[in-house]
Parts: sequence; C-alpha cells; structure tokens
Amino acid sequence: MQEVTATSRHYVDRLFDPDPQKVLQGVIDMKNAVIGNNKQKANLIVLGAVPRLLYLLQQGSSSSELRTECAVVLGSLAMGTENNIKSLVDCHIIPALLQGLLCPDLIFIEACLRCLRTVFISPVTPVQLLYTDPTVIPHLMSLLSRSQRTQEYITQIFSHCCKTPEHQTVLFNHGAIQNIAPLLISPSYKVLHSVLLSVLVDGELLAQVFVRMMQRDQPVEMQLTAAKCLTYMCRAGAVRTDDGCIVLKTLPCLVRMCSKERLLEERVEGAETLAYLMEPDVELQRIASVTDHLVAMLADYFKYPSSVSAITDIKRLDHDLKHAHELRQAAFRLYASLGSNDEDIRKKITETENMMDRIVSGLSESSIKVRLAAVRCLHSLSRSVQQLRTSFHDHAVWKPLMKLLQNAPDEVLVMASSTLCNLLLEFSPSKEPILESGVIELLCSLTQSDSPALRVNGIWALMNMAFQADQKVKGEIVRALGTEQLFRLLSDPDTNVLMKTLGLLRNLLSTRPHIDQIMSSHGKQILQAVTLILEGDHSIEVKEQTLCILANIADGNTAKELLMTNDDILQKIKYYMGHSNVKLQLAATFCISNLIWNEEDGSQERQDKLRELGFVDILHKLTQASDPNLCDRAKTAMQQYLA
Repeated sequence: MQEVTATSRHYVDRLFDPDPQKVLQGVIDMKNAVIGNNKQKANLIVLGAVPRLLYLLQQGSSSSELRTECAVVLGSLAMGTENNIKSLVDCHIIPALLQGLLCPDLIFIEACLRCLRTVFISPVTPVQLLYTDPTVIPHLMSLLSRSQRTQEYITQIFSHCCKTPEHQTVLFNHGAIQNIAPLLISPSYKVLHSVLLSVLVDGELLAQVFVRMMQRDQPVEMQLTAAKCLTYMCRAGAVRTDDGCIVLKTLPCLVRMCSKERLLEERVEGAETLAYLMEPDVELQRIASVTDHLVAMLADYFKYPSSVSAITDIKRLDHDLKHAHELRQAAFRLYASLGSNDEDIRKKITETENMMDRIVSGLSESSIKVRLAAVRCLHSLSRSVQQLRTSFHDHAVWKPLMKLLQNAPDEVLVMASSTLCNLLLEFSPSKEPILESGVIELLCSLTQSDSPALRVNGIWALMNMAFQADQKVKGEIVRALGTEQLFRLLSDPDTNVLMKTLGLLRNLLSTRPHIDQIMSSHGKQILQAVTLILEGDHSIEVKEQTLCILANIADGNTAKELLMTNDDILQKIKYYMGHSNVKLQLAATFCISNLIWNEEDGSQERQDKLRELGFVDILHKLTQASDPNLCDRAKTAMQQYLA
C-alpha cells in the first residue's frame, strides 16, 4: 500500500509543476496508469487529484490538449466504483464539465460529454443536476448535430436523465422530438431508441404520435418517415411485432407506399422498409402477403416505366429510367423477406407472372445491388422442397447461379453459395447437373476463404453433395479438397465450420466399402483429428458428431481393426460412455455396439478384448440408466455377449 501511495503521490505532484509541458506529460502518464486499475483510481482521488484536474480543465490559460486529457482522466476515474462517482460529484465535476461544453473545440467537447455520460449513467448521480441551469438542455440540443459521438453521448445522457414527467416536458419543450427523431431514420443509431421511448408528447406516447403522422391525410413524406421510425423501434425491440401500431398502422402504410400511384423513390423506400420490418417475423410476413394484393403489386415494379405510363413530365421520366433498377432491387428484397418462412407465400411468389425468369435475369444485371437482391430472393425461395423440385428445375436456375459464383464480391458469394447448398440437397433435381458442371473445385476454393461464412457454405455444400453419394463423387471430393485442407478445417476456430466439416466426414464415411476404402488411405490422419477434437475444449454438439463418425468407422469391415488397435481411442470411447451428458453416452455406446456385433468376422476376439478393458461392466451399469434410449442401447449391446 505504501508503495502504491508513493507513486500515486508522484502523479499528483506533477500536476502542480510550473512547466505546462511537464503538467501535460504528467496528465498523460496518469491517464495510462489508471486504465483498468481501480486501486490506483481510488488513491488518486484520496490524494486530491480531482480538484486539481478540474482546475486545469477550467483554466483559460490551459492548452486545449491539456484540457482534453484532463477530461479523459476524469472520465477514467468515473469508470471505477460508485464511491469514485460520489467523490467526483462532490467535487462539482458536473458544472465544470457542462461549462466546458461552451468551448469551441469539438474534441474537448466530446471528451467532456463522454465523461458526463459515464457520470450520469451511474445510479448514485442525482439526475436533477442536469436541469439546474436552464441553459444546459438547449445547449446540448444544439450540440447534437456536431458529430456522431456527440449524438451518441447526448442521447445516452438524456435517456438516463429522463425520469419524471417534468423531465419529459423540459426535453420536449426544448425540441427533443424535432432534434432526435431525424436521427432515427438511420438504422445505425440503435442507441437512440432508448431516448425516444421515454419521451411523452403532450401526454401521448411517441408511438402514438407516429401513428397520427401516418394518417392518409398527412403528406406522404411524413407518413413514410413515421412508418420508418416505428419500424426501427420495432426492430430494436422497443415496440412488439404484434402491437396494433405495427400490424394495423405501420404495415398497411408501407404496403400503400408500394402502389403504382406513388413516386418511384416512395415505392423503393416503402418496399425496402417493409422488407426490414418483417424480416424476422413470420406472422407479419403472412399478414403482408394478404394485404392489398402485395405480391401481385410488386410485379409492377418490373414493368416500369410502362408504355402507357402516365408520366408527362419529361424530366421525371428521364430520372425514373435511370433509377428503375432500384425498383427491381426493392422488389427482390421484399419478395425475399416475404418468402423467408412460409411455404404458401413462396408458392404465391413463384406463381406470380414470369417471376422465375425475372430472378434469372436479375442474377446477371449490371447493378451489383440488383444481383445481390435477386440472389437473396432466390435463396429465400430455395428453402422450399416443393420449389426446388419444380420451378427451380424447370428454369435451370443453377446455371446463372454458377455463373454468379465466379469472381463475385463476398456479399454476393455468401448468398449465392447458401442457395447452392440448398440446390445440392439429395431431393433436388438440380443436384446432378450441378455436379457435372465441375462445381467441386469451386466449393473447395470457398473453404479456403478468410470469411467464416464462405468457409461454412463451401463445406456445407460439399457435405450435402457427399450425402448418399456414390464412391466416384466422394473420391472426387476428397481429392479436390485434399487431406491437408480437410484437417485444417477440422481445427477451424469457427464452430460452424467445424460442425459442417464433421458432417462432411460423416457423410464420406457411410456404407461399408466407402468406409473401408477411405480409412485404408487416410485412417491414421482421421483418427488423429478425431482424438484431438475429443480431447479439446469443444461443445457437446461437436463431440457428439465426432463420436458418430467413430461409430460409422466401427461399422466398416477392415476399418474396425483400426479402432481395435488404437487403445487411446478405445479409452476415449470408454470415458464418454460414462460422461454426464446422455447424447455423448449414446453415441459412445453406439461405437461399442458396432465393434462387438455378433454376425461379423472376428467379433469374438473383439468382444474378449473389450471385456478385458472393462466395457462390459460399463454396459451393465448403463442398462440401469434413467434415459430409456440409453438403457435400450446398452441392453442391445449386452445381448451380443449373451448370444
């Protein structure tokens, strides 16, 4: 303690040096010393650093760099315990920082605001201190537009200091709605939703104010802005998706914006916002799909401008021709959102006139945004078994999709490869022609991407391809991927990649001749990888999948012997049979079942060896297990010994 206090005193003494340069250096050193060190913070407060820092911060003669650094250190001290905050408040930090906001230097203002935010967020700070000086709130409102940081800190201060009807009134009277509502238009300002919820306007909740703004007699721009505000509030979790203001007001208002009477940009914005609103909610998707014939209305987005177009204004026509692709993009985006869950809606979309042809031509449009929206739409529809079997096949959708996969930007690649995964499912008629088009190389190259999403999709598609495939296809996958890459993927830091790679391995190691063939050429490496995973710090799902691979290997004819001669692996199986998780016990017991199965060559020797290793005792114990499946599996295995 003596030591800490001595160094702390040294920091404080330097704040009184007559040389301003040394004072600045002292403050910077203090800043580095207190980061994450609560003991050091408490010592500096006890030794009187706060009044001196506040004095330097308020001195007109201090350089703006020194003043900023003082504000940063004070902010750091405030990040400590509640006692620290109490001490800071007692030293009158709040009026000093509020005074600092009058300085013209933006970086200093941001540092003061950041510190104020930290102080006001604490439950021990009296909120009333924000309202003591009547000039503070209007000044904060005027600082909102200075930078994204000032917006973030000020709105957080308001949300923490808006506790009573009086506070709400003060904020409202100083234009909180007018100043803050525009920030809502950008979905990146998630911070701001907390502020707006607590604001009452003339005793009415903000949501109700927006509902009034969406009435049909209001200007269209206002209706659309209000609908967007409610959409963002809904997506941020501030308004429920089944709330009347969403279902009965916002959704119908956005659907109205999609009608052909509206201007191009209103139709685009309406469709994009509606897509965003209902993206995560199947109920809203169902409601929208039966509102005002929306699915058919969107088909008009592709016929724009039509020859009978009522646009008489040449300038307007010229503008709209240049922007017609935005309509197609918005329509694809909305179709994607509408069809992301419900089978009937997908059917309705694909049966809309020329829909599949439109998607196919969208995949090769010059605008990258349209291509991305078209492939999102295709991906959404590809989740339907019915569509994969019918319209996808009839329109040979896989051809333009494969073309899109050549040198596209990552965003498009992720969507296109996700869609391809679905087209490679065993019941998809497109699987065969895709296989023949040389897709394996392409998918193997995706598994080497820096993007985890692309690695997942590459390996996922290969996994789907290997499912119930013939030996030729499996051999091609192993050859193209290369064992080195396969084992690299088995130690991938991304769990999804690891799970899909295990899935691929499991699909490759199915049916006896295939198991024996792959194990005879790669057995040693596969068992090494399996051992590492079973020893590693992985989830239950990963370990279960790994044990299932061992159970498949145990089902081979010659592959069995590789397990029987590997004591390390046998000990691991034994360990997992006694694990606390039933899924792992089941999978491990299945391995043993396959090894001791009676009707197979050498079963007697295998049974004897496993008896010596203590497996019979464990099986016997498991026949008393509380889980019925585990109990049955253990009994079945025990019967092999009795037969």
